[in-house]
Amino acid sequence: MRLLTPALRRRGVTSAVVVGLTAALGACAYNETLGRNQLVLVDEGSLIQQSNAAWAQAIRTQPLSRDQSQTTRVRRVGERIVQAAGLTDRSWDYAVFVNDAPNAFVLPSGQIGVTTALLQLVRNDDQLATVIGHEVAHVVARHAAERASSTALAQVGVAAVQGAAGDYGQQAGGLASIFAQYGGLLPFSRRDELEADRIGVDFMARAGYRPSEAVELWRIMAAQRQSGTPEFASTHPSDATRIQQLQQYIAQRGYS
Repeated sequence: MRLLTPALRRRGVTSAVVVGLTAALGACAYNETLGRNQLVLVDEGSLIQQSNAAWAQAIRTQPLSRDQSQTTRVRRVGERIVQAAGLTDRSWDYAVFVNDAPNAFVLPSGQIGVTTALLQLVRNDDQLATVIGHEVAHVVARHAAERASSTALAQVGVAAVQGAAGDYGQQAGGLASIFAQYGGLLPFSRRDELEADRIGVDFMARAGYRPSEAVELWRIMAAQRQSGTPEFASTHPSDATRIQQLQQYIAQRGYS
């Protein structure tokens, strides 16, 4: 077996980086909703297939609420948000999962899941629309595809650093991973959350819900949250940041 010299190894690494960057540049496209360019390397069909599989597994393995009025409520609010978002080109499924953690999710393949704890937490349909609007905004913004693409590109970069560093590849790769996580992927994730907040508020307003209740909901969330994770190391912005930016955006748009 022929061993690669350091020069050949570096040349191979450089080629891999060039190929990765070329693919990334080719996959950049302008997202009108976000008002920025977006890196999407992930095939949409594959993402839909994975989402359908994830939903089927959740329905099969997680306890569902037997209270039909809860599902009806989520469907009623969800349908108004989906229409406001312009996503009526696909059929939508709705489910309420019995869970003590207040949470919700929307899948690109057309499914909306809400936990019983979230329904107990929100004080009105406007606040429920806040959560669903935020999650639907992630779909419209293609954040899942973008995040998967950024992660894949970061992995190429880490592998390149390890290859170029030779005998010190493991240590260098570890440092590169830390930088990619805290210098790139997490800030991108926090950016995605704030974008989804703003877009979700727009969907709320179009659907006839009160955007001001988005601020009230996050105040409720802040009061019951017990996480001590600093913002720089979190995938989500702090509650204070989120509330401040929502207030500014709602005022800017003239919402009530």
